[in-house]
Amino acid sequence: MPEIRTETMTVNMGPQHPSTHGVLRLVLELDGETVRSASPTIGFLHTGIEKTAEQKKWVQVIPLVERMDYLSAQSNSMAYCLSVEKLLGVELPQRVQDIRVLIAELQRINSHLVWLGTHGMEVGAVSVMLYCFRERELLLNINEMLAGFRLFPSYMRVGGLREDLPRGFHEAVRSFADRLTGKLVEYEDLLTKNEIYLKRTQHVGIISAADAVAFGLVGPIARAAGVDYDVRKAFPYLGYDTYDFAVQTQTRGDVYSRYLTRVGEMKESLKIVRQALDRIAPHGIYAVDDPRITPPPKDKVYTEMEALIQHFLIYSQGFSVPAGEAYVPVEGPRGEQGFTVISDGTNRPWRVKSRSPSLLACQALERMIVGNQIADVIAVIGSIDVVMGDVDR
Repeated sequence: MPEIRTETMTVNMGPQHPSTHGVLRLVLELDGETVRSASPTIGFLHTGIEKTAEQKKWVQVIPLVERMDYLSAQSNSMAYCLSVEKLLGVELPQRVQDIRVLIAELQRINSHLVWLGTHGMEVGAVSVMLYCFRERELLLNINEMLAGFRLFPSYMRVGGLREDLPRGFHEAVRSFADRLTGKLVEYEDLLTKNEIYLKRTQHVGIISAADAVAFGLVGPIARAAGVDYDVRKAFPYLGYDTYDFAVQTQTRGDVYSRYLTRVGEMKESLKIVRQALDRIAPHGIYAVDDPRITPPPKDKVYTEMEALIQHFLIYSQGFSVPAGEAYVPVEGPRGEQGFTVISDGTNRPWRVKSRSPSLLACQALERMIVGNQIADVIAVIGSIDVVMGDVDR
């Protein structure tokens, strides 16, 4: 019997491949249909946002950090503002904290809907994408109502919020929460027991709890492997310890477990949204009462010279932040994210450094992919939910 000799083949997946979720390049070594090695290549989307932040006033950094992870815009700006506020030593009013919690949970649902829709489409469930984007459109409408912008509202401000909640905000959010509760059941009916989806996702892209910790993985990827870590519980901020919600975990660490984790998180986020709505008065305080960082009300600007001068100085010169270093983590849609902010006492940051959950997820791709079929690579990339703007920044 003659010896059968085979050789491996090296192929590039990306950076133009639509299923790599941005300009991610994977160099795959294939033995037939089996992946023998995988080497992720990043850097195609490098924007220099962290360096650019050093040339901006403190408040001008907010639109920049929102564009890093564009599916987690308001979680990014919230993390940045919390770090700057820690340096300033300001304490936010309770109403402002509750509004930020509400907005962050809506952002988490928004991000997970995009993930579920695109992931479902990539494994053949096109209907799921259409349904998820239908509900996401309602969240974008709420953003537009809130701040005039759909994707990057820039509603967070150092010391509070840009302005008070608009008329009809409570009704719009409550209507969305009531609608999504039923729609989540529809999504689960389409996927959770679907035989094709189960074969595409179960026992695929497995990562153990030990490996998740070793790679520094956080968020749904780590929790799907059994790592019970959620910043909202471990290091509560904005009063999250007063809200009733459960951390969603699974044990198998495969693509299917990551799906179950994120669907469960959307349900828990709806619980938090309803609790926050009950706490927030329709109108009231929306920023800390600190003339260093909060512009005066417009009626005073028009009638009082001191208020006019304060308004002019804040918008022309910005405000100075005491010298020091701060890092306040938050639980974003992809896990722990935050900004190390260093001040030299001027009106501009000396250094802004992001802790990117997407970057850490990319480095673990090889462990999840090797040994699987090439068709499984698409399912695995979709399941880790990376945003390349967050990786390269």
